[in-house]
Amino acid sequence: MFGGGGGLNPRKMEQMMKQMGIDVDDIDAQEVVIRTDEYDLVFDNPEVTKMDARGQETYQIIGSPEEVEAGSAGGTPAVDGDAGAGIPQDDVELVAERANVSEDEARDALEAAGGDLAAAIGNLE
Repeated sequence: MFGGGGGLNPRKMEQMMKQMGIDVDDIDAQEVVIRTDEYDLVFDNPEVTKMDARGQETYQIIGSPEEVEAGSAGGTPAVDGDAGAGIPQDDVELVAERANVSEDEARDALEAAGGDLAAAIGNLE
């Protein structure tokens, strides 16, 4: 992005990014799962960085994933009997926190968005 950057001081780089309205945060992630129709990619103990450039969030994952059978990667299932079964509780909590709404509102938004976290948050903001 900044052409090589080999000689740039990390502190100077951070100042330049702040001036351009870009915030960078490290996320202390234990696991990242990317689900596809054919397989899941599971990153154990990845380095995750979130970059927020004027409201557009981008996540960078650094690590070596393990490819596992689709749907076999862990995750927190929804509680049986809950409205919105199939929507993981972790997703509900994340949407509720990000959009500053109740868990019921977050679950409804996730259901309406077909489980898409970004769409659910965007619809609530």
